[in-house]
Amino acid sequence: MKSKIRHLIAAMALVLPVSGTVLANEGPALEKAPIDIQDTESLQRGAQLFSNYCLSCHSASAMRYNRLEDIGLSEEQIKANLMPEGAKIGDQMNVSMDKKDAKLWLGAAPPDLSLIARSRGADYLYAYLRGFYRDPTRPTGWNNLVFDKVGMPHVLWEMQGEQVLKTEKNAAGHEERKLELVKAGSLTKLENGKANTVEFDKRMADLTNYLVFIGEPAQVKRHQIGYVVLMFLGLLLLPLTYFLKKEYWKDVH
Repeated sequence: MKSKIRHLIAAMALVLPVSGTVLANEGPALEKAPIDIQDTESLQRGAQLFSNYCLSCHSASAMRYNRLEDIGLSEEQIKANLMPEGAKIGDQMNVSMDKKDAKLWLGAAPPDLSLIARSRGADYLYAYLRGFYRDPTRPTGWNNLVFDKVGMPHVLWEMQGEQVLKTEKNAAGHEERKLELVKAGSLTKLENGKANTVEFDKRMADLTNYLVFIGEPAQVKRHQIGYVVLMFLGLLLLPLTYFLKKEYWKDVH
């Protein structure tokens, strides 16, 4: 029995370093996405970006338009700014594009994004949205640093501008793939040869924030209710604790 355990430990010791190497080479290190689902202004900006740039191809069938009231939008604002013509406030966020047509035009039907943040993670989405670069070998003319040979075109290129892929060697002699902005967009700048992408990054953070929200819309209300409950319990228990302490220590003092 002891011999079997020793062999098992030895096998794990051999496998674990290899697994770590494989994971490390799967793609670039992902920057932490600045997510805050309590930031309703960020969620509103993200909802507008999603409606204008994503919803034409990608559905979010687990989300209904009226749930946007949870992020501080009125029914009138939702109807005027975020809903397609003919839709109703209680409708799901579906697209009118036929899946067969989408597959013919794009090679594959665009996935539903309802749970994309829960399946891929916010950090991945934040990197993906900022990771497009020019690639003349691709049918769309675009590729992505974290999703190689992506089929999706870069629909936000007018905001970001154009990036190209550069391969450099780091201090350890390993090759690193990096993106370089060569043409500025409406939300990026090239200043003295250096890229300023702060505004574009903020908008992508808003869109990522919104994608996290639609993965579990109830979490905003749940967190708000949780804060109220904690405040109520604090106000309720603090006086009781104080008087209990006085009663307990009265004979001592």
